[in-house]
Amino acid sequence: MKIKSRNKNMPTTYPVKVQAMRSQGKPPRFYVSFPLALAAAIGLEAGETVQWELLDRGELHMVRLETPPPTTRRRAGKSQL
Repeated sequence: MKIKSRNKNMPTTYPVKVQAMRSQGKPPRFYVSFPLALAAAIGLEAGETVQWELLDRGELHMVRLETPPPTTRRRAGKSQL
């Protein structure tokens, strides 16, 4: 997967494709994978409960219901990104 950054002031993007699972006699189900690099950056763990917030037709936010405390002692500086 390619990770691209538009410029230094814009966030890094993580393009993913929506996948459809079709079972005989059932409506399709849609799946979106979560990029490992992004999961690691926010400390997302397998089994966490999240919910989706629909802001408009072009913007969907994932909200963590319980955010664990950070595992690092300091924040990344701009030169480290």
